[in-house]
Amino acid sequence: MVEGLGIEVLSSIIADIYDCVLNPEGWSGVMTRITEAVDAAYSTIALARTADNHGRFMAQSPWDPAQMRVLQEDYDFDGIPGLKAAVVGDIDTPVTTLSLMSEAELQLTAFFRNWAGPQGLREGCIVKFVHTPDRIGLLGCTTRASRGAISVEEQRFLALLSPHLRRASLIGDLFDQTRITANLYRQTLDHFAVPVVLTGADGAILHANAAADRMFSEQGPILSRKGQLQPQNPAVARALLEAIASAGHADASLGARGIGLPISAPGQPPAVAYVLPLTEGTARAAFRPACAAVFVSTTTSSSPLPEAVLTTLFDLTPTEARVLLRIGSGLSGSKSAVSLGIGENTLKTHLNRIFAKTGTRRQADLVKLVSDIRTPLVAPES
Repeated sequence: MVEGLGIEVLSSIIADIYDCVLNPEGWSGVMTRITEAVDAAYSTIALARTADNHGRFMAQSPWDPAQMRVLQEDYDFDGIPGLKAAVVGDIDTPVTTLSLMSEAELQLTAFFRNWAGPQGLREGCIVKFVHTPDRIGLLGCTTRASRGAISVEEQRFLALLSPHLRRASLIGDLFDQTRITANLYRQTLDHFAVPVVLTGADGAILHANAAADRMFSEQGPILSRKGQLQPQNPAVARALLEAIASAGHADASLGARGIGLPISAPGQPPAVAYVLPLTEGTARAAFRPACAAVFVSTTTSSSPLPEAVLTTLFDLTPTEARVLLRIGSGLSGSKSAVSLGIGENTLKTHLNRIFAKTGTRRQADLVKLVSDIRTPLVAPES
């Protein structure tokens, strides 16, 4: 784990991130804690529409508000060194400015000369934590000129935070914030339009809101079988139960499991499940003795990209997920290798790892697997 920065600090920040689902006013405090943990000048969370080239700050740590407005209004993805690389790169993978260019090259850029340099700043580290069809979420930390380059340990710390930021932001979208107060009780769940189910660590249903009861009576996309949650999509049933079980332990152990799992059966309208841990000693403990809250969304724009689903379900690397999508779509090995820009031997190495991780043996197995996963993410008319 992260020793220098401390597992206790990591777990505590993750707990605060999840509490922001219930109390969005806590985001500023979370950003301040991240800033202090990685010795940054400031930290931001930016959300951007995929249709344009600008984002907006959802949250930021205290810093110069006038300069933050200049940063947001005057600079787009192409204007900030390293930002575009993070946007087009892999999810949960930090990108530092000085990993892309030398310090001398950075200091020649207009961005550094006109903005970063005069503020006494050095470099940034950006990690993409959300990438859905309509939105990109970025966590950024910027350091002072008086300190050294961003370390590998600090990058790993931010990478470990990334899936928890993704879960919190996507679940937060499902809440009607005008109906939420700091003191939540189970009865509040009945006011939510989305199905919410509180479960024990074994998936036993302890409480279901009115929308979830309707979902059960309408036979899906998640069923109630002898008091247990059961997704209609068998390909993700085990992954959902594993995420619920992990939520019953420590926040830090949950990682990317249980984020945007496609739970509807093929041919049905798309539905996605998110698992929120309800940890002792947090604002979410108002829902105890339940250890997890499962949220169900039928909003297709909130559905994660297929690559993100595959990495979550089978612990694949981003490259392995891309290989699986191509081979699983029926492309030959040679065509897949060309489209990915890798050699056939490298592709075979990835394939062997994919077979081992997914419990499959042939391309036909991978085609069926991709079909089972992809179908619930796409509306039938699409």
